[in-house]
Amino acid sequence: MDSINHTVNNESLVSVPTAGPLLKNIQSPADLKKLSPIQLREVSDELRQFIIDIVSVHGGHFGASLGVVELTVALHYVYNSPNDSIIWDVGHQAYGHKILTGRRDQFHTNRSYQGLSGFPKRSESEHDAFGVGHSSTSISAALGMAVANDLDGTGNKVVAVIGDGAMTGGQAFEALNNAGFMNKDVLVILNDNNMSIDPNVGALNEYLADLTSSKTFNRVRDEIYDLLGHFKAAGDTMRKIASRLESAITAAVTPGSLFRSFGFKYYGPIDGHDVDGLRKTLEDLKNVKGPKLLHVVTVKGKGFAPAEREQTKWHAQNSPFDKITGKSLNTTLVKEKTPKYQDVFGEALVQLAQKNEQIVSMTPAMPSGSSLLPMMHAFPDRAFDVGIAEQHAVTFAAGLSAKGKKAFCAIYSTFLQRGFDQLVHDVAIQKLPVVFCIDRAGVVGADGPTHHGAYDISYLRSIPNLIISSPLNEQDLRDMMFTASEYDEAAWAIRYPRGASTGMSVREHFESMPIGKGKKIKDGEIVAIATFGPIGKYAIEVCEAYAAEGIHIAHYDMRYAKPLDIQLLNEIALKFDHVITLEDAATVGGFGSAVAEYYATLDIDSIADTSARENKNHPPRLHIMGLPDRIIEHGTQRELHDEVGIGPDGLTKKIASILAHQKVSEFSA
Repeated sequence: MDSINHTVNNESLVSVPTAGPLLKNIQSPADLKKLSPIQLREVSDELRQFIIDIVSVHGGHFGASLGVVELTVALHYVYNSPNDSIIWDVGHQAYGHKILTGRRDQFHTNRSYQGLSGFPKRSESEHDAFGVGHSSTSISAALGMAVANDLDGTGNKVVAVIGDGAMTGGQAFEALNNAGFMNKDVLVILNDNNMSIDPNVGALNEYLADLTSSKTFNRVRDEIYDLLGHFKAAGDTMRKIASRLESAITAAVTPGSLFRSFGFKYYGPIDGHDVDGLRKTLEDLKNVKGPKLLHVVTVKGKGFAPAEREQTKWHAQNSPFDKITGKSLNTTLVKEKTPKYQDVFGEALVQLAQKNEQIVSMTPAMPSGSSLLPMMHAFPDRAFDVGIAEQHAVTFAAGLSAKGKKAFCAIYSTFLQRGFDQLVHDVAIQKLPVVFCIDRAGVVGADGPTHHGAYDISYLRSIPNLIISSPLNEQDLRDMMFTASEYDEAAWAIRYPRGASTGMSVREHFESMPIGKGKKIKDGEIVAIATFGPIGKYAIEVCEAYAAEGIHIAHYDMRYAKPLDIQLLNEIALKFDHVITLEDAATVGGFGSAVAEYYATLDIDSIADTSARENKNHPPRLHIMGLPDRIIEHGTQRELHDEVGIGPDGLTKKIASILAHQKVSEFSA
């Protein structure tokens, strides 16, 4: 098991662990079914060890997949994928599924550029029944597939595996309600480990925790039995009353009463690490018609002690670690760790909250990922994790704002998409000054297309009463947050990327930043680059490289996509023949589109007299650089920027092409 094969992939040496004696012969669920039931325990052990071996070297989501090893083995042993559909909500827990469905030998490429996706993906395998990445979608998809099976008369089964964290999402309840009403043949498996990424919050979490141990049920049941004993001497009438009382009360507190109220048959809770028990239960449930819910209790990180102890820390790992002790094997010495943009946000928010007692904050289930934990520790009564409920987070912030609080909503770009209607209906129409701190804006890396923050500029630009800004560096981020904290005329969106900031020294105090005003970073000739956000670092790098060759390219940090800095755009229009817009976002409807819309209506004569125009009678030629109109796959941020041509090399080539064309034009003239 511990021996390592060395294979060459993309001309680089990679370490690939050797699968155990049973696992190495499994290339599909059909191979798994050749084993006897008694061998499933051994297969589960080998699968768990293989996941540990892989992730300890190559990184990836960790704890969730370890927690469902036995469930994964049992599911593929009992059901017939791909004819039967197995849907993994969110997908963090699907590593075992991928390994058992023909991708074991490629699994070391998981989450790497041009390698396997970290999530189930329909285009990757016929066994990936539905693409996932965001939470709470599995039951809706499963119901749709079950209806399609009925219409086609296939008789195929559908299973949705959803965690207790994802079950708190509103869409999951909408789907439960509809599935129960339609009475379709769907099995929902509730993987209850009392843990998503951060600890779960909310009333449903407390309910599930009670179900797991049934403490309430056992206590009430015992008290009723005692009561019945006292009633024995009182005759048949009192005993019947007591019996009905028992039935009524236990119905309210028995595990599964909530799900039964949706029309589901409830089974469990059962041990999620007893593979033989799971197998027998699943075989029984295959013959039960209608909507069913199986409640499975698991331990996130099962089989790896460090992950069992610190489940949030071991949700995912990006650097190699010792698979025995869990200690990091990254020996790179970093003299001074560069803070992540999210951490700059978290620290600044606490400092602002110390100065302004009206500041409150919230996040939808991402207190650690968005760095809201410092605020929650410093001001626990003013910082809230609202759970996997993005729509609620937005309207909750609006409600606080309506009562005079300054609400900072920390949310990933890709998750804010879910709250679009609330942005319009509850925030913008009412002109409430909520501040949206949009983390993971732009490409995010290994999590891929479901998590890229590509669309926020495009969908936010259409909303009135909303300012859209993005800082070039961490100093600007702090000052934007301060300015937004004192602005009450409209909502404000501040977008920043995943990962490290510049590492610059920031001043301790905050300063106001003019709204809708950018900044000239460097003057130049012929070509100007107008950047929006931290991706402007590439423009700084490229401009310096050209300057070393005696070629001066102008650079403007625009800071605002809405409102645009018209004065700077007019300055560019009067002086430069070409302007490049650069953004880490979709080009369709993005910052570059905003500039194009302005220049399309610009009358040069209206902004300067003939002598000041330097013989120009039209706006500059515009070159929009950003994320193209296609789905961007996974890889590091730099790999993806280079792939789509907005990294330093792509920007250099674009400028070279413009300059070459300019020389040809001048020569022809």
